Amino acid sequence: MSGHNKWSTIKHKKGRADAKRGKIFTKLIREITVSAKEGGGDPDGNPRLRAAVSAAKAANMPADNIKRAIQRGTGELPGVNYEEISFEGYGPGGAAVMLELLTDNRNRTTPEIRHLFSKSGGNLGENGCVSWLFTRRGLILVPRSAEMDEDEVLELALEAGAEDLDSDDEDYYRVFTAPEELHQVKEQIEEAGVVVEAAQIEMEPSSTTRLEGKTAQQMIRLMEAFEDHDDVQNVWSNFDIDDEFLAGE
Repeated sequence: MSGHNKWSTIKHKKGRADAKRGKIFTKLIREITVSAKEGGGDPDGNPRLRAAVSAAKAANMPADNIKRAIQRGTGELPGVNYEEISFEGYGPGGAAVMLELLTDNRNRTTPEIRHLFSKSGGNLGENGCVSWLFTRRGLILVPRSAEMDEDEVLELALEAGAEDLDSDDEDYYRVFTAPEELHQVKEQIEEAGVVVEAAQIEMEPSSTTRLEGKTAQQMIRLMEAFEDHDDVQNVWSNFDIDDEFLAGE
């Protein structure tokens, strides 16, 4: 999958979302609250909120939790004010890393993120140091099945408005869309009876950094540490690690 962000599929395969549902709910609630605050509490008129609510439902979040998160965003209930910030830097082996965060305390979060970078042998950089390597795209993960082959999935995805399909992964078809078309394409694919495991915004790298051995292990641990941080909503990297290594990692 050279040229693509591997982390999205790796974390699904490792099952970390299910194992850490409490943390997943925390991140989703923050995203729902901020989305409602920025664009209003009606998902039909607020694409960002619609995407957040869809992700929450996919994670089996109770409807009452979703409702309260929206109400905190619209001001109907008291809530915390979150600030959106981003960080860029370099992980082990010089791999580029981008992070999106929602925090109620930038002065606490910044040194924590810097510490995670330095602990892994990487470093926090200036904004813009690696973002030029990435392009924002929509990503839909469709599990491979015996019911549909690659050509059928590709035809369906293109008819729904997708831009491209990557079939290099042994477990998933990776369907790429324009960011603003992500959820429209997802809904059309699902309406055709095809299972969608995830639909999210992806930062696709124009080039990758090859990592092996101990450096690869350090990189995976760094990505997991970022995922475990309550303030981190999204993390992307341009590392390239052999699937065989990941299977035994």
